[in-house]
Amino acid sequence: MSTPPALFQPLQLRELTLKNRVVVSPMCQYSADHGVPNDWHLVHLGRFALGGAGLVFAEATAVEPEGRISAADTGLYNDEQQASFTRIVRFLKEQGAATAVQLAHAGRKASTRAPWLGGGPASAEQARNGETWTPRAPSALPFTEGFPVPRELTKADLAEIKASFVASAARALAADFDVLEVHAAHGYLLTQFLSPISNQRTDEYGGDREARMRWPLELIQEVRAAWPAARPLFVRISAVDGTEGGWSLEDSVAFGHELKALGVDAIDCSSGGVTPSIATIPDPKQHGYQVPFAQRIKREVGIPTMTVGRITDPELANAIVQGGSADLVALARPLLDDPNWALHAREVLWPEGLGDSAYPRQVGYAVKALKRAPR
Repeated sequence: MSTPPALFQPLQLRELTLKNRVVVSPMCQYSADHGVPNDWHLVHLGRFALGGAGLVFAEATAVEPEGRISAADTGLYNDEQQASFTRIVRFLKEQGAATAVQLAHAGRKASTRAPWLGGGPASAEQARNGETWTPRAPSALPFTEGFPVPRELTKADLAEIKASFVASAARALAADFDVLEVHAAHGYLLTQFLSPISNQRTDEYGGDREARMRWPLELIQEVRAAWPAARPLFVRISAVDGTEGGWSLEDSVAFGHELKALGVDAIDCSSGGVTPSIATIPDPKQHGYQVPFAQRIKREVGIPTMTVGRITDPELANAIVQGGSADLVALARPLLDDPNWALHAREVLWPEGLGDSAYPRQVGYAVKALKRAPR
């Protein structure tokens, strides 16, 4: 049998071996019950494991109730949430996928409406139903016009949130996730500290780049210490704010060096989110438009990277890995459209490698039956 294409070669990260480089990107479903993932999440995530993805990410999952983007977000801060995630993780692993969860805090972008309810700030009806709260952020600056002014985080608040991330990491371990990711992208809390647009503090956590990086790095250091040495830790970043005067790719390279020194195993490279504007980001309609971010960080920092964004066809995904631009390729919308994207990509790129072992047992049986059937 020929050598598998780069996209379908395994990747070793600490003591975890991923069977391929296809990653299911975290996708918020806005469908949780008081932070508890339910059957919707089991089916949503489970179909990607059945479809052959190497690593399946649960959505951005809050470390405390006030850290949720909306009241319909998942959380990992109580026993019921942990038990539900344990069930989901067990199923994904039974289908041959590695599992990951993205721990998050929305900061000033918290307490919003679900997208199909219009998005944006929470409604008066939600307030009456107790589904709103006052967001907290590095500085008392709203995300944009019409959003509530957040309360500036105190030193005590910062210690509490760090402890919440560590406690959620312990729950992620108890649920048996293979990979933990800290969400420092898309304008959420850690991004808000990094960006000069959203961080105008005058204490040791605001000011120049080194000061703005300080609290996120302290938090990530504590999470790495709490997460077992055998299991990988990822950090998702917005490589650029995409707004004039904001966080730059040069800043991300500097941040990447610090993350590597803390024992982070891979940097998940996205962009934007700290403001509604994305004026200086490369055209998001272009396929693979964020690949150069992952490529530069990988080259200059010397750390594995993951790329995401408008990667839809197998040839492009394979070329990204083969060319060394990134080690992992994350997909979202293409997988929503075709949960079997990984299996179909393998058939396109490496048809001779698509034996029965490529499929979960029940899927393999069905495929064999289809091959035997007359056409």
